[in-house]
Amino acid sequence: LAHSGNAMTVVLLVFAAGIFAGIFSGTKMVDALAQTLVDWIPEAWSHWFPLVVALTSMPLTFVLSNDAYYFGVVPILANAAAAYGIDPVEIARASVLGQPVHLMSPLVASTLLLVGMVDRDIGDFQKATFKWAVLTSLVITALALLTGALSFIV
Repeated sequence: LAHSGNAMTVVLLVFAAGIFAGIFSGTKMVDALAQTLVDWIPEAWSHWFPLVVALTSMPLTFVLSNDAYYFGVVPILANAAAAYGIDPVEIARASVLGQPVHLMSPLVASTLLLVGMVDRDIGDFQKATFKWAVLTSLVITALALLTGALSFIV
């Protein structure tokens, strides 16, 4: 019973995410937003889409919670990519490549807990680790391109 409050928070989060995803997809908002994105991107640039998703996942996951990004933004990106013939799974792969940067965000409870336990300031932590987190994201993005996990067809 000591941790039941934490468990209930997670259970409620899962239910809320499911409801949000259902409302989001049931109202065709994802389709409309994806179509707007497709209208903005020239067809000749479509081959860049997975790489752009990988690179933008760094700042987006830093400023957004994982729930907001993966339940709100990624479905729009996946639908837009599908219009260009890009497999949505590839967009899912690209979207996780910014996670090293996300872990520096003050939105990540485990990071705040860790920084607090060692009696450090979150700003100092971010200054010391930012370049390494970005470098890690760039390296795994390059590896994803080299191994074919992300396509880049010109």
